[in-house]
Order: sequence, then C-alpha cells, then structure tokens
Amino acid sequence: MKLFRNHDEKLISIGPLEFKLERDIQNLIEKNLEELFRLKLVKSEFSIKNFRVDTLAYDKEARSFVVIEYKKDRNFSVIDQGYTYMSLLLNNKSDIILEYNESCSGQLRRDDVDWTQSRVIFISPRFTEFQKHSVNFKDVPFELWEIVKFGNDLIGLIQNKTQSQESITIISDEKNDVVKQVSSQIKVYTEESLMNLSKSRPEWVKELYFTLKERILNLGDVEIKPNGNYISFRRKSPFVDIVFYNSGLSTILNMKEGTLNDPNVVMKSFGRKGHCGNGDYYTTIDAKTDLDYLMFLIKQSYNTH
Repeated sequence: MKLFRNHDEKLISIGPLEFKLERDIQNLIEKNLEELFRLKLVKSEFSIKNFRVDTLAYDKEARSFVVIEYKKDRNFSVIDQGYTYMSLLLNNKSDIILEYNESCSGQLRRDDVDWTQSRVIFISPRFTEFQKHSVNFKDVPFELWEIVKFGNDLIGLIQNKTQSQESITIISDEKNDVVKQVSSQIKVYTEESLMNLSKSRPEWVKELYFTLKERILNLGDVEIKPNGNYISFRRKSPFVDIVFYNSGLSTILNMKEGTLNDPNVVMKSFGRKGHCGNGDYYTTIDAKTDLDYLMFLIKQSYNTH
C-alpha cells in the first residue's frame, strides 16, 4: 500500500514506519477488535496445554471462536502454527467455553458454538511469498492480514485473500494427520459452496443472485462474508443477508421491526421466531421480483450500517 499527501496538487509520499514491538501490534488490535473484525475479546495471552495464544476472541455473528496471532518477524510456518492452534481449539472445547464464561460473564454452552467456523487470524507487518502461498487453498481456515503504520497516525490493514480452488487435503506428508483431523471438523464457507449446496438448484436462482449481488456491490464499500447458512453483505456491520433456496432467494434486512419504510409491504417480520441471518425483516424473491424496489429497501439498511 502506498499513501501520499496532496500538497498543492503535488503528491508527497508517506513512508511506512516500523512497529517497535510485537506487543504494540497486539495492543492496537485488541483495543479495536470490534471496529476491525467485529470480534469480542475473550482473553489476551490465553494459556492452554503448555501453549500460549496471543488473543482469544469470539465471533458473535458466526457463533465461533477465533485465535489471533501477531508476528513481527517472518520466520514461522503459517501451516504448522495454524493447525496447532485449530487443534487446540477443537480438542479443548470445554476449557474454551469456561474461559469465555469467566472472562465475559457469559452463559455459553458447548452446543451454542458453531465449531465448524473456528478460524485463526495472523497479523504481521509483512508475510513472505512462501507464507502467502502455503495457505492458498480454498478450505484453509486461516486469514493473513498485513498491518502497516504510516505517519500522521495512519494505519493500513490489508487481507491476503485465497485464490486457489484446491483443497489443503491434497498435501501428503507426516503433518497430514493433523490437517485431516482439523479439516474433518472445520468448514470454510464460500459463495460457490452455498450456491451449489443443492445439486438440483436451478440456474435462474444463481443468475438472480449474481444480478442482485452486482447491484448491492454498486452501493459501494461492501464486504461479502459467507456464513454457515447465508451470505452476508456488510458495511461496518451486516445490512442484508441472502439465503439460497431452489425456489428463489431469501433476503434478510438487518433492521429493527418498525424502522423500515416499505409502502408496498414486501417485507415480512420474523417476530419472535428464531432464524438465520441478521435483522427482523425478510422476503423471498424470484425472477419476477421488482429489484428496483428491493434495492430501495436494501439501501435503507445499508445507510444505517
């Protein structure tokens, strides 16, 4: 990432600065977990089974735990450490739940957690090309984020996103037992996997999704996050979620009941019944749906988030 200061139409480069200590990165992230990742801090420097986790966090939306590790140097194996942390999470569920309940004054039970969406986030000023390539698999539950500090108190955070469609299970060496153990319990959800969950899903449903997706992205500043049952479109927080059905798409607006301006009364209220996704309003759309009107409703949710 390159930053410049505009001084009388002359661009002056703002060079990156070094973090003095790894702990400086950790303190910055932990104090801003909600803003950066929408995560809740559970425990800093969490120790379990002779291992120490830099940050243990909880993802309320995904109902899953997240391990965050900070690295100032580049001499470490993302794969080795990542699967070690994942194995620790999955093999010590009761201890993790206990730590959450004690640290967060919660009443979380093991069945309340979707362990399949557990993941590890690595944060470092820079990763090597080898490290980036080592996690370039569609089903690796790791995220690599590069953090850059500039002058004028500017901070940049950039995610290295996976491009490959290959599975990590193709690796065949002695470490494969741990990889297989973790992979059997973890599911990395993608747009494609949710779209094709049903083999009999009509093509027009997929085409409708892509059309709606393009219009939502045109709102600007939108992030896509696939979850266990739905795809979430987020700004600072989710504003619309989409669930695939063979009969169409269910769209869920993240707005409180009574706050939506819907003169055509397209949206229904969930009321008190449980549901996936975020918000109180939903409707099912098909090829005949007026997408212009639907976007009028979605934009209201977008503007509130």
